[in-house]
Amino acid sequence: MKKTPIASAMLSAMLPSGALSVPVATLNQSNKPANSWYSLKAQNGNAELMIYDEIGGWGISAQQFARDLQALGKVGTITARIHSPGGDVFEGMAIYNMIKGHPAHKVCYIDGLAASMASVIAMAFDEVIMPENAMMMVHKPWGGTLGDAEDMRKYADLLDKVEGNLVGAYQHKTGLSEDELHALLAAETWLTGREAVEKGFANTLTDPLQMAASLNSKRLKDFTNMPEALKNLFAPQGNSAPNPLVPAPAAPNAQLPAPAATQPDTSAIQAAAIAFNTERMNGINAAFTFFPELAELRNQCIADANINADKAKDMILAKLGENTTPCAVQPKSVIIHASNGNIVGDSIRAHLMARAGYEKAEASNGYTSYNLKELARASLGDRGIGMAGLNQMQMVALAFTHSSSDFGNILLDVANKSVLKGWTAAQESFERFTRKGQLSDFKVSKRVGLEEFGSLRKVREGAEYKYITLGDTGADIALATYGEIFSITRQCIINDDMTVLTTIPEKMGAAAKATIGDLVFAILTGNPLMADGKNLFHADHKNLGSGVPSAESLAVLAELMESQTTGGKTPRALNIMPEFVLCPPNLKRTLTQIIKSSSVKGADINAGIANPMQDFAEVISESRLKLVSDKAYYLAAGQGNDTIEVAYLDGIDTPYIEQQQGFTVDGVATKVRIDAGVAPLDYRGLVKSTGV
Repeated sequence: MKKTPIASAMLSAMLPSGALSVPVATLNQSNKPANSWYSLKAQNGNAELMIYDEIGGWGISAQQFARDLQALGKVGTITARIHSPGGDVFEGMAIYNMIKGHPAHKVCYIDGLAASMASVIAMAFDEVIMPENAMMMVHKPWGGTLGDAEDMRKYADLLDKVEGNLVGAYQHKTGLSEDELHALLAAETWLTGREAVEKGFANTLTDPLQMAASLNSKRLKDFTNMPEALKNLFAPQGNSAPNPLVPAPAAPNAQLPAPAATQPDTSAIQAAAIAFNTERMNGINAAFTFFPELAELRNQCIADANINADKAKDMILAKLGENTTPCAVQPKSVIIHASNGNIVGDSIRAHLMARAGYEKAEASNGYTSYNLKELARASLGDRGIGMAGLNQMQMVALAFTHSSSDFGNILLDVANKSVLKGWTAAQESFERFTRKGQLSDFKVSKRVGLEEFGSLRKVREGAEYKYITLGDTGADIALATYGEIFSITRQCIINDDMTVLTTIPEKMGAAAKATIGDLVFAILTGNPLMADGKNLFHADHKNLGSGVPSAESLAVLAELMESQTTGGKTPRALNIMPEFVLCPPNLKRTLTQIIKSSSVKGADINAGIANPMQDFAEVISESRLKLVSDKAYYLAAGQGNDTIEVAYLDGIDTPYIEQQQGFTVDGVATKVRIDAGVAPLDYRGLVKSTGV
């Protein structure tokens, strides 16, 4: 094989040299995990992971890894040491997703080699540390299948999708483009520690380490561009029997000596049996390390000489599955993904809420540095959803639509917070003098007017109560829907445009409240017809006055409201008191001075003349009134009186937000609406002055 620049550089970096003084590697042949390709232990809140063989080997799957990871409990740091030629791509991707989604701080040391799938797992760590003489290899996924041409094409498509997943993991760590990464994979690229740091596959470069642990892997034959010096890491070192010596051919016609009689060595046989049983018990004890609750089963396994470590593992799995409900059997081609519950969705939601300013940022959140595009990718990849072969637009679209991804709902939650913030912060005064109501449908409803009730009739002892007769003079009110649509497009997600989740929906929330305000003040300025066929403000209603603002004119208007009575043959005094003066901004200061002064205007000579209108009502300035008249002003009774009703569908008095996949929009259409109805209930709680 022609030496590549990488291979040439590694010849001097990897070959042992007597003159080179280097520290010994932390892990070596004597302490690497036995009968497993990994070990995972925790102590004092810190976890240590060793991956020192083929991923998925020894019959140990990602599901076992998931159980071991979960058994650690809450840890603050995961430190990994990797010296692996790679392994099963599907098992590896599941492990990558589990480590990537874990909230702990994650540090990885490449002790010798991180090739193929082992390099992908390394990308899940926050910090990757490589000695100068360690190596990392990336290449295209490969495999084979049996079948017809269609089967071959499907398998080729599967390989392309797998490659897309690998590229996604590398890209998230390195920041390299997809084209650059595809080229590196196609060339089966071997990187020294320095080259890995330069390209972003690793973060920190350390001094060379002496490679003490070898790999007994058959994957050596699968790598076509591996530097010759690196093959020393795969050479057997005391793990396999030496090649048998071939005896020299016997001379022709030579008489072979008669075989000597052999006697069985009883002590040797006994020693071998003891060693075999000791190894068997050690393997069983190792299998039960993380399952102390299964001590009884462990003792049974040790007592039965026919049970080895592999059978013990099967018995552990069977015991753990006794009280579980079996799920549907999946085809072997399905990617195995060990789920971590809803930690992905909760973490993404918490990060977005913090970015929008609605919650505090959590230091332990693993997604803190992610932008919107990266969060969309994580909502898929960290749940084991394949994205191979998808470009950015397709990936974001899948994040919106995939049934296992709640990315769209998370964005909706953030936008809804913004809508409510805009609604709450909107400066509107109508809620202070209107009555809040509720309607259950969109049909026209009738409200009972004040004239329907006179005084209650006396009920003599033993007599029956009589029904009151209601007329048809009550006010009509009906709901209507008000709303607008904005779009959260895929381009906004790719461009990390947070305004579609904050500013835009916040403004729409404020606009929704302003719409209700428009309807309320349109009643005052529009002077609609009431049920009796007369305008709201009418001389016959005794709620229409005149005169520029003064203590005298306000006294006349207040007396009109306070003198209102019910209709009918026997009118009843209602004793309605004005609580608010509604005016355009240009009259606010004049009216405030009149109402807040302790004496009336022109009483400078005799300051003892009290202001009879002092603090009789609160002044509310409203710019909508000036659009119609800068002279007219109004008196309104307080809440609880029949003035103007603002009714909401089922009492929901905040905007409602919902999303729908847009056919004409490249993303999701987001609708903000509110169902409300506004109508005057009665004229007696309102008085108008023309201001002239």
